[in-house]
Amino acid sequence: MAKAFTRIGKEIAIAVKTSGPDPDTNPRLRAAIQNAKDANMPKDNVERAIKKASSKDQEDYTEVVYEGYGPHGIAVLVECATDNTTRTVANVRSYFNKCGGSLGTSGSVDYLFDHKCFFRVAKPEDLDLEEFELEMIDYGGEELGVEDEKLVIYGDFASFVNIQKFVEEKGLEVTSSGFERIPTMTTKLTPGEEEDVDKLIEKLDEDEDVNQVFTTME
Repeated sequence: MAKAFTRIGKEIAIAVKTSGPDPDTNPRLRAAIQNAKDANMPKDNVERAIKKASSKDQEDYTEVVYEGYGPHGIAVLVECATDNTTRTVANVRSYFNKCGGSLGTSGSVDYLFDHKCFFRVAKPEDLDLEEFELEMIDYGGEELGVEDEKLVIYGDFASFVNIQKFVEEKGLEVTSSGFERIPTMTTKLTPGEEEDVDKLIEKLDEDEDVNQVFTTME
C-alpha cells in the first residue's frame, strides 16, 4: 500500500506541475485522484499531495522509460518517475546485471509492446453494451470488456483524454484508469526460468522510482 501511495503521489505531483491544481481543467489530475480513491488513499493525503505539488517545496519528477532484456531473452520495459535520473538508471542497471540481464538503449524493446490506455468503469445495470461500444469507438476506444461487474475500456495511448471525456459525459463513474504496455508477442518459459525473471521483476518493483514493469513473458 505504501508503494501504491508513493506512486500515486508522484502521479499527482506530475499532473499538477504539468497542468495546474484544478481537477476540473486537468484530466490527468482527475485520473490520479480516481486512482487514489481506488487504492483507498485517504482524502487528506490526496489534498496534501495537491497542495505540496503547487508549492516550491515539491521535487520535480521526470518520467523515464528504461528498456532491456532479462534472463532467457525476455524483453523488459520499466516505467519510472524520479527526481534523480542518475540514481535511477544506476539502480535499474544493477538489477538487470545481478539477475542475468542487460539494460538496453532507448527503442531496443519498446517496439515489442503496444502502448494502451485503459479505464475501469462502474457498469450501470441498464446500459446497452452494443450501443455503448459503438459510441466508444468514435472517441478512440478499441476494446470493451466486463470484469468484476466493471466495464474495462482499452484504447490507444493518445486517446486517453478523448475516452475520459466520453465516459464523463455519459455520467459514468471511473474507478481507475492509466496506461499499459501490452506485448505484441510473448515467450513461454519453464517454471524455473520464470522464477529467474520474477527475481528481476521483484527487485525492480521494490525500487521507489519504479512505477510499472512490463515483460514479454507469457
